[in-house]
Amino acid sequence: MKTRIYILLFIATVCFVVAYAFLSNKPSEKDNLPIINPIDLNEEMVDSSMQRKGYGHTIQSFTLTNQFGEKFSSNELKNKVYVVEYFFTTCSTICPKMNQQMEWLQKQFRGNENFKILSFTVQPEIDSVPLLKEYAEEHNALKGQWHFLTGDKKLLYNLARKSFFVLKPAEAQNLGDANSDFIHTNNFVLIDKNQQIRGYYDGTSAKEIDKLAKDIRKLL
Repeated sequence: MKTRIYILLFIATVCFVVAYAFLSNKPSEKDNLPIINPIDLNEEMVDSSMQRKGYGHTIQSFTLTNQFGEKFSSNELKNKVYVVEYFFTTCSTICPKMNQQMEWLQKQFRGNENFKILSFTVQPEIDSVPLLKEYAEEHNALKGQWHFLTGDKKLLYNLARKSFFVLKPAEAQNLGDANSDFIHTNNFVLIDKNQQIRGYYDGTSAKEIDKLAKDIRKLL
């Protein structure tokens, strides 16, 4: 009899854990935004080692350097909502427009400690800390809210390929190819407080950025 009770208790515990995990990963009715996993994306944007992952994807930890020469760790993003872009300071095509949109976005959440913007350079060999600081000032970036990040190129591209999914793996074969689609990606990526991807937005489109601002408010 006792054995049967123990078995029933074990089954009940397992069911509870599975149900809790499912519900905790499920978007709330209030935010009504999907949680995006690798399996939900175009396969060519996802590293082959992750293409079948359909549950539980989160952004990997990292430490880079910001425009003030300070170490910036992903630990600082715990319980924060943030938007990610990839750019380079000498880009004269879509990057200026994207960062004008990002300026507008920053104004909407100015001073909100729970919202951050991360701009990762794709040309760390060119985008030095002084250049990033100058570029950040040109776009009125607020210290502590909008971070321009540089560091090891392999780490920067690895984050793009295996965390944010804004780089086609085939294009990573030539990391210095300034003509690749990745260098000119116009995607902004929205990340929630649990380090999960919640949306992709065209950073050159005012309409898309309006939607992004609304979605950020939902997550906040």
